[in-house]
Amino acid sequence: MRLTELPQRKPAVVDAVEERVPNDPVARRLRELGFVRGEDVEVVAAGPLGAEPLLVQVGFTRFALRRAEADRVRLRAGAGSAA
Repeated sequence: MRLTELPQRKPAVVDAVEERVPNDPVARRLRELGFVRGEDVEVVAAGPLGAEPLLVQVGFTRFALRRAEADRVRLRAGAGSAA
C-alpha cells in the first residue's frame, strides 16, 4: 500500500521510500524528514481540490505533501500502531 491510499486517521508504518531516478532528491528529502522504515505515519487531512495536499504526520511531526511525493512512500501491509 502507498501513503496516498491510506485512509485518513488510520495509523500505519513506513516500509520504504521509493526512488524514481538514481539519487532521487525528493526521496532523499522524504527520508531526511523522517519517512524511514519502521516509523509511524498517518494521513491527518486532505486538501479540498483533488485531495491535495495531504497533511501527513510521521512520528510527532506534520508535513503537507503533494500526492506525487506521498505516492513514493510505501507502507507495510497490515501494519499500524495502536491508537
